Amino acid sequence: MSGPVVAVALTPPVRELFFDPADWAALRRLAEVRLPPPGHDVGDEATLARLLADADVVVTGWGTAPLTGGLLAGAPRLRLLAHTGASVKPFVTPESFARGVRVTQAGEAMAYAVGEQALALTLALLHGLHRFDHALRTGVDWARAKAAPPRRELRGATVGVVGASRTGRAYLGLVRALGARVLVTDPYLDDAGAAALGVERVALDELLSRSLVVSLHAPVLPGTVGMIGARELGLLADGALLVNTARAALVDEAALLAALRAGRIDAALDVFHAEPLPVDHPLRALPNVLLTPHESAGTVQSRRRAAGIVLAEIDRFVRGDPLRHEVRPEQLPTTG
Repeated sequence: MSGPVVAVALTPPVRELFFDPADWAALRRLAEVRLPPPGHDVGDEATLARLLADADVVVTGWGTAPLTGGLLAGAPRLRLLAHTGASVKPFVTPESFARGVRVTQAGEAMAYAVGEQALALTLALLHGLHRFDHALRTGVDWARAKAAPPRRELRGATVGVVGASRTGRAYLGLVRALGARVLVTDPYLDDAGAAALGVERVALDELLSRSLVVSLHAPVLPGTVGMIGARELGLLADGALLVNTARAALVDEAALLAALRAGRIDAALDVFHAEPLPVDHPLRALPNVLLTPHESAGTVQSRRRAAGIVLAEIDRFVRGDPLRHEVRPEQLPTTG
């Protein structure tokens, strides 16, 4: 074969979410495109092995099987994994890099969408919309429904951002534009970087104790798993608000449930330790919690931007140009 082969290892619903007809046309101009046979699951290693047999590039997404040693041994031409999402950890193995497979991802496409939803959740919590909605939907009488805890405006409020990631920066830019004072904790952010962002860099404990709203935007790393536990939640003032559109593993779930049941804080959560969230999970019944089903990045524009990044990276790869969103082996532990 003279031209490159791109194996699109995505389920039909995921393909439709990301790639429109113009994207498919652009991809077919770049390479020969291979799709899994109808009814075959790309989460099945045998299906993926057949798809990758003579592929130079694989496009991955939710449900794609990881690149195990066995898969790689049967795909001698494979040289690039282009992921439609942010974290490549579910798909990439050390053996991938050892065999010369480069990795790129489209996480940048999602940053604004996640930041905007975190802003929406912040505003909903500040104005008590979740409590009003819960009260009216569960039959609470009008007078009791109106007797919500004091509501506050974002303008002039202190907002703490845990993690100056791409989503964290998108969020802090939005809340600053609406008049919030912003504190940030991030071990990779120095004073000069904080000054450039217009924020104050502080330690986590200070951020928690000073902030009315705390929004989480950190990756899952050995040092961040469970970083918000009972002690840290205890540093929050009564009536503080917690927003998590990042990863559930950042927060000790039992400690969070205890704080929520005590009524000390309110929370908005887009990520959960168990997904799908069980129907009988206690979070579903609490009036001081706003829940969304891990969809903060799921805007039409975000998906289209991700497809654009994947196409541009494949184009650069085919041309031999440097990739702009490459994940190198040493970066994998810090990609979340």
